[in-house]
Amino acid sequence: MKSKYNPHIIIANGENAASGRGITQAIARQFFDWGIHGITMGNHTWDNRDIFEFIENEPRLIRPANFPDNTTPGNGHAVIKANGKELAIVNLQGRTFLPPLDCPFRKADELVDELRKKHQCILVDFHAEATSEKIAMGWYLDGRASIVVGTHTHVQSNDERILPEGTAIITDVGMVGPRDGILGMQRDAVLQKFLTGLPVRFNVDEGKWHFHAVVVEIEESTGRAVKIEKIRLMEDEWRME
Repeated sequence: MKSKYNPHIIIANGENAASGRGITQAIARQFFDWGIHGITMGNHTWDNRDIFEFIENEPRLIRPANFPDNTTPGNGHAVIKANGKELAIVNLQGRTFLPPLDCPFRKADELVDELRKKHQCILVDFHAEATSEKIAMGWYLDGRASIVVGTHTHVQSNDERILPEGTAIITDVGMVGPRDGILGMQRDAVLQKFLTGLPVRFNVDEGKWHFHAVVVEIEESTGRAVKIEKIRLMEDEWRME
């Protein structure tokens, strides 16, 4: 992917990186070694307690900004500089069908408007369950953020577009991981949960993978997106060049 698209900056959502339950310092380091420049999170941010040992000292790891307590560890935004470019990142978590946090729209106002004073190019990762909430955020930030990508639901949506004021949006960028499980988890356990309603432990499936992403081209002088391309790759189609 890097050789094909030659991106200046790569951002990944890592909230499920540790077997679906948060992220560890070792995994974060591996992401950075692979050439990922920033990692956003979501509702599983605190699932692995290892994160409390390093999030304060790792500015490239960005957790949702709209936690209600100003003493929450880590940061909800960052400015990533790489390959002579810079991109401001904001991570927000939705409130529909998820644990209640502060209003993501008001927090977006606060952070995006402040970042725009110094940075034209801004990406917002909106980690949310409801498609309506994610689409609403895209329109709310049209002309203020360069990119609004939805994460959390694991299934890539087919609605990538550039809004009239220049913001590239997609309701959900999709997942990277096992394709034949159910949202990456082993099918039998998930089916048992649906059939019985009883507590079941989910484990990550080990089947063939699929890879989802988007590539966005931004006009540096204005911060407007000029192109968004959806990527969907199956393991069977992978060819090393």
